[in-house]
Amino acid sequence: MRGSVRGTLSNQRSYRDYQKGIFIVEPPKLFISYSWSNATHEQWVVELATNLRESGIDVILDKWDLKEGHDAYAFMEKMVSDKNIKKVAIISDQVYAGKADGRHGGVGTETQIISREVYDNQEQDKFVAVVSEKDNEGRPCLPTYYKSRIYIDLSEPDTYADNYEKLLRWVFNKPLYEKPEIGKTPEFLSGDNVVSLGTSASFKRALDAIRNAKTSAPGAIDEFFNVFSSNLERFRIEKTEEEYDELIVKNINEFMPYRNEAIQVFIAIAQYAPSEENIVKLHRFLESLIPYMNRPPEVTQYSEWDFDNFKFIVHELFLYAFSILVKHERFYQANYLLQNQYYVSGNSDYGRNVMISFTAFREHMRSLEHRNSRLELRRLSMRADLLEERSKSSGVEFRYLMQGDFILFMRAEIEDTDGYLSWWPETLLYLFRFHSAFEIFARGISIKYFNKLKCLLAIEQKEDLNELLGGYRNGQGRLPRWETNSVNPSGLLGFEQLATKP
Repeated sequence: MRGSVRGTLSNQRSYRDYQKGIFIVEPPKLFISYSWSNATHEQWVVELATNLRESGIDVILDKWDLKEGHDAYAFMEKMVSDKNIKKVAIISDQVYAGKADGRHGGVGTETQIISREVYDNQEQDKFVAVVSEKDNEGRPCLPTYYKSRIYIDLSEPDTYADNYEKLLRWVFNKPLYEKPEIGKTPEFLSGDNVVSLGTSASFKRALDAIRNAKTSAPGAIDEFFNVFSSNLERFRIEKTEEEYDELIVKNINEFMPYRNEAIQVFIAIAQYAPSEENIVKLHRFLESLIPYMNRPPEVTQYSEWDFDNFKFIVHELFLYAFSILVKHERFYQANYLLQNQYYVSGNSDYGRNVMISFTAFREHMRSLEHRNSRLELRRLSMRADLLEERSKSSGVEFRYLMQGDFILFMRAEIEDTDGYLSWWPETLLYLFRFHSAFEIFARGISIKYFNKLKCLLAIEQKEDLNELLGGYRNGQGRLPRWETNSVNPSGLLGFEQLATKP
């Protein structure tokens, strides 16, 4: 036999007659239609039928069920047309295909019924062809009436096991891929007055230019970033009688498609064009977003919450830009975003330093605390919840955001000399999903790999972390905490194993 798979689907009990109360489970009935081509083929069919019965299927086969004195043609006709038989497997080899097309013998009798069922019902699922042989050109031997239909191929030893599972799934009506339920319409599409950022055309040009290494790529990137940054003003919230925290959440959700455009450009740069020129462009783009997080010059009356939507949006964009570069192992480029400060001209109006650290991208949002209290949600962090939920449509796994967030936290801790530099790693609230070192630090067991990633922490050797990690162990550090939940930097760094292998 070409292959053998015994047992049932993992989630399907073996079908034996058993009784729970008065309910009896009936095994699915399957009739096998085949040609008596030769002794070898007949034995192949018997072994397949045996395996199927051992997998919980009530197989009806002429060699078992057609007795002396029975009418062979009447038996075959009944099996094909019987409504109690839900599945019919057509074992198709060269002889079967020839007899079916010529309407010869018992195969021809069955074919007259089967072909009518197949032709008349385009979505029928009672009959399936199981190919047991291919011709000299490698084409499956199939009756003419079935050639446009999907078949199951058991003719090749290498794929027999996988395709036998397909046969089982077909009989049990347990497809490998099931269409999920339709979800609700995204909130950003539900509003009557949806804001447009106007980046669609420049986004497509930038993505195409980057992926295809066109000479226009630098200009296309500039165009997209400039349009994005300038038009972000369109997302400034106008107050209404609606609760302000509700307006903020709606605004953030409406921004989702444009965030996803930016993420795709970040990924394209990381994958195809991580040149220093493009990383500088990315840095300047992020820099241009910082002023949105604070009061515009023309605004004189405002509340602390008025810019919270921008605080979330800009923080999220920065976190994705950094995390994506790290995910793609662009450590030098990711470090550029941390090592080089950001110029904010408006700071000079208040006597503040116009050059600021990357930690400026994360500012506290009191509006979400108010929302948590107003709606009695009792969440540990509404901001973390939003980041986690929104990651599902980003194309970037949440673990990469957590990894980036942790690096940003550690970098701020390492560089803090006066107690004013800090980064609150919102996403690490979800660390219960992660119980070992983050990926880049796990790989950092290699000295060679560690020497590449160490720039992210602004260290030269792992021992440079001893004092900071020792302080955490002694309760002297500022570890993030959510009620009883906290983080273990040594574990997330895989510190003991760092740089211990060649």
